Amino acid sequence: MKENESKYVLALDQGTTGTRAIIFNESGEIAGAAYKEFRQIYPQPGWVEHDPTEILHTVYYTAAEALKAGNVSPEQIEAMGIANQRETVVAWDSETGAPLYNAVVWQCRRSADECRRLIEAGCDRLIYEKTGLMPDAYFSATKMKWLLENVPQVREAANEGRLRFGTIDTYLMFKLSGGKIYATDYTNAARTMLFNIHKREWDADLLQLFSVKREMLPSVEPSGHAFGYAEKELIGKEIPICAVAGDQQAALFGQHCFAPGAAKCTFGTGLFLLSNTGGENVNSKQGLITTLASDVDGLPCYALEGSVFTGGAAIQWLRDEMKLLSSAAESEQIAASVPDSGGVYVVPAFVGLGAPYWDSDARGTICGITRGTKREHIVRATLESIAYQCFDVLHAMERDTSVSFTRLAVDGGASANNFLMQFLADITGVEIIRPRVVETTALGAAMLAAHIFGGATAAMLQKSDFAERIFKPRLSKKKRDELIWGWKTAVARARHKP
Repeated sequence: MKENESKYVLALDQGTTGTRAIIFNESGEIAGAAYKEFRQIYPQPGWVEHDPTEILHTVYYTAAEALKAGNVSPEQIEAMGIANQRETVVAWDSETGAPLYNAVVWQCRRSADECRRLIEAGCDRLIYEKTGLMPDAYFSATKMKWLLENVPQVREAANEGRLRFGTIDTYLMFKLSGGKIYATDYTNAARTMLFNIHKREWDADLLQLFSVKREMLPSVEPSGHAFGYAEKELIGKEIPICAVAGDQQAALFGQHCFAPGAAKCTFGTGLFLLSNTGGENVNSKQGLITTLASDVDGLPCYALEGSVFTGGAAIQWLRDEMKLLSSAAESEQIAASVPDSGGVYVVPAFVGLGAPYWDSDARGTICGITRGTKREHIVRATLESIAYQCFDVLHAMERDTSVSFTRLAVDGGASANNFLMQFLADITGVEIIRPRVVETTALGAAMLAAHIFGGATAAMLQKSDFAERIFKPRLSKKKRDELIWGWKTAVARARHKP
């Protein structure tokens, strides 16, 4: 290798529907990338699972393909960072490393009844005070309890001291390191409903509540940390893992939201809006959750988050189930072909409503259909529903923090849709900032890994000119209020709770 050869960082973005490996250069630009989908497993309505071994295979595949696409040699990779789908739980055998059951995905609602029992028993206050979360099947703890109570091999491994629980980042590091790393970071631990975000430790009361033993859980480190090494099987040489963060916190970092009050929204399968609150733990009164993020040095800070269950998945629904689109990209042109939605509102509560409503029994609803309603109106209303849900969360954040947002950074697949981004600016009344590199989840993991490693690629953290386009609001307040009233009416009709 020549001394003047470029250096790179490898980022693994392990998402809900696929795995993406991206190689970033010293300027934070993409040098090579690869993506691989994996199966979504639906054993029964409301249940969602992944095959952990299949996920691991996509990691090896995409890492190799990204190197090939970028014409980058393994020796040029300085470090790697991992961003991952949060809350999804894997149970495996510590001796063999073999999964004991499919991964139970964050979207899975199998433990919803357990969450209702917790609320009825008055445990919701205890959980919120310690974790910043509310009892919901979205989070990891009730998934772990379900596995312990319903899967014989998990229960047997627990009784024999061989059970290991982990979110996807923990499972991947364990496998990539040959079993040497059993760890997670603060941002992932904070999503389990077992971690005290104030004391920064696994909470004894919560462990007892969910029948989880401490030895079943990993150590917890800052997002920026020298976790250990991925063995050479991954890319052909040992590579230091220097950063781990839940995907939304990684995107917050990648969007340079280091200062309190900075906010971003990621448009993935779901919709995730986070605002950095620095050292202040904001107790939400608006249905949001308090969580941990990473400051500029990789150390934990607080953030306020609103998680919407159905974001980009609504566009997939139009394409795959309703057959109204041949591709997701087609939605932009179709939506723009009509002047408005014709009074139609779509509430995509396919698996209930997340923030700020937290109504797991709400279901998808289409309101305002008339004889003149066309395909174009349904498509436009579905895209608009994504923006309305973002408005709900942003408005709740403003009330919780007394901050009037003027800018919102965006990323994720649907942020490429110009119609959606302009409507988002119109309905929220704030400027929408879309970066040149929209893969900010992977970028955040890479930036943090480069910063911790401290090599040639560390300079990418300082790059600040990243806006590709700014969408400015152009809708009158009167029209905006009228549209929002219609949305609120539609949501009320979709909700199960009064």
